[in-house]
Amino acid sequence: MAGKDCVLRLCLIGAGPRNLATLERIVANLADWPQSRVEIDIVDPFIDQGSQVWRTDQARSLLMNTIACQISLFTDDSVTCVGPVRPGPRLDEWARALAIIDPAEGYPAEILAQARSLGPNDYPSRALYGYYLRWVLARIIATADPRILIRRHVDRVVRLDDGPDGRQVAVLAGGTRLDRLDAVVLAQGHLSMPAEPEHRRLAAHATRHRLYYQPPSSPAEVRLDDIAPGQAIALRGMGLNFFDYLTLLCEGRGGRFTGSPDQLRYLPSGQEPRLYAGSRRGVPYHARGENQKGVAERHQPLFLTGDVIRRWRWRSRAGDPPRFATEVWPLISREVQAVYYHALIKASRGVDVAARFQREFVRWANDELAVRRLLGRFGVDRSQWWDWQRISTPYGTRHFATGDHYQRWLLDHLRADLREALRGNVDSPLKSALDAMRDLRNEVRLVVDHGGLAGSSYRDELVGWYTPLNAFVSIGPPARRIAEMIALIESGVLRVLGPGMRVATDAQVFQVWSQAVPEPATSVSGLIEARLPEFDVRRTDDPLTVDLRRRGGCRPYRIPDPTGDDYETGGMWVSQRPYRLVDAEGRSHPRRFAFGVPTETVHWVTAAGIRPGVDSVTLADADAIARACLAFAGPPRQARRSSPFYLHQHIPLAWLPTTAANRTPALSTGGGTR
Repeated sequence: MAGKDCVLRLCLIGAGPRNLATLERIVANLADWPQSRVEIDIVDPFIDQGSQVWRTDQARSLLMNTIACQISLFTDDSVTCVGPVRPGPRLDEWARALAIIDPAEGYPAEILAQARSLGPNDYPSRALYGYYLRWVLARIIATADPRILIRRHVDRVVRLDDGPDGRQVAVLAGGTRLDRLDAVVLAQGHLSMPAEPEHRRLAAHATRHRLYYQPPSSPAEVRLDDIAPGQAIALRGMGLNFFDYLTLLCEGRGGRFTGSPDQLRYLPSGQEPRLYAGSRRGVPYHARGENQKGVAERHQPLFLTGDVIRRWRWRSRAGDPPRFATEVWPLISREVQAVYYHALIKASRGVDVAARFQREFVRWANDELAVRRLLGRFGVDRSQWWDWQRISTPYGTRHFATGDHYQRWLLDHLRADLREALRGNVDSPLKSALDAMRDLRNEVRLVVDHGGLAGSSYRDELVGWYTPLNAFVSIGPPARRIAEMIALIESGVLRVLGPGMRVATDAQVFQVWSQAVPEPATSVSGLIEARLPEFDVRRTDDPLTVDLRRRGGCRPYRIPDPTGDDYETGGMWVSQRPYRLVDAEGRSHPRRFAFGVPTETVHWVTAAGIRPGVDSVTLADADAIARACLAFAGPPRQARRSSPFYLHQHIPLAWLPTTAANRTPALSTGGGTR
């Protein structure tokens, strides 16, 4: 432990949203260590580009799937953290300030145009968010306490060692060694994964026959120039990546959409390939309802309450964890139905009647017969009853005689989904209910994280069933993307094969078809796996993670099961907050911290972003890690209590974007040495 007037040395590996939040929290919390100075090395090969996922040079047409007013990197009064709150601008607020900057200040003209037109409920481009992240880093450097020195490295860490005194040594790919580090924080985001055997087989087939094949990857990083105009290309997967590929291969090649938000028309450029799409479900993710909740409004749990979660966590610690399907899911389902029926009854009979129904629904929700009587008493027709089967499998038991028959059904389904999305996430009963599932992510995390479920329940019921369902219904694309898909189908550029997509390589092409549509296979000369690879610490080829695993510095997370059916996951094992890295012997390393995507399964849905006003768990995590790092300088000057009601001193930042965001060199300093 460092003594009085010490210099604390820290290294942040990764410069995406999580480590930027950690950096900001270190800077904010240093006030509690008045005798200390801090040197921080932040290492990321894309540090000048807003991090790899949010690179500023990616296609401007690629959108986030979160609206601008619900994106932030800064704490607010809702955040349950020990350190002081330091507010900063949300993305939409920053964009309004950015909009008055002259293009000569260094921002590209198209980014400034986006900023000028961006409303709080609009979906920003990923490139714009990358510029926001760049600005946040520059702002932290520019406003840091003189006792803080920040060094930026456009590089990657490939090895971590324990020094003779226990401090860390980080070796960079370029040969630089960062010595005597008091603590290291790993938040690298999506790490590279090698192709799976099935993908290697398909790639080999493509190589033999000069076909195009793309294994799972981020669409922004895929080379699509090799796809010729008019070439037949199949897309396997109809989630968020699917919509990115549609954008890049159609609008990105000069095609244009015209018309109103509820009825677009696509004008082809002639440069598009012929696209065929399919997936297990055969339908795309549900569109997100247009936002009517403002910045921070969210569904407040009626069933999945704090008391219920605390009882379950106590049971987990006692060796009797709940089962997701039989105990947790029924409460989630009741939450969703309560929101759905409230919106449905409010639309026809007013808010007072809807509120009365909801109170009675809470009382009788565990009695199916009583709920049916209640629905009848409040005038809800049987055809309007909530049906999870209809939501998760929209085509139900329909049989499709031909592909054209399926296309007609699909277009009707997409148009209905678009209408509901345009009604909004409060007024539409359907979209308000599905948005409630998104709102419940924090509660679900509190239940399932760190072994809150039995291992077999986590594997079979959460990962195997609920997580895909949650993605399908609650984290879908903006409504406009569904309108574009309709227009692409109507223009003949896109054809959807149907549910149960299959791929064969028994000819000199790829053959694709739907198990649910009795038509011959379609021959295509290209296949794109339209999804991201799933991280697995046991298989990744990321150099740092491979080296850590080889030398016992990390291990896959294992979730115990009372029956002995333990579940070894692909997530990187970390301790409870502040998330110290666990080694092969099960020991928590005192100086290594990790959070974010590689720790998926220890934590659930780690890719979710930082939302203002809703007690973001990511900001609370970053604050805890920051204070654990600073604690190597000794105890803080004063103890703080962690409470959402703690009265923080607000220290406002200057919110206007600075030119430093565009002119900081690859290796720069902040604080007193600027």
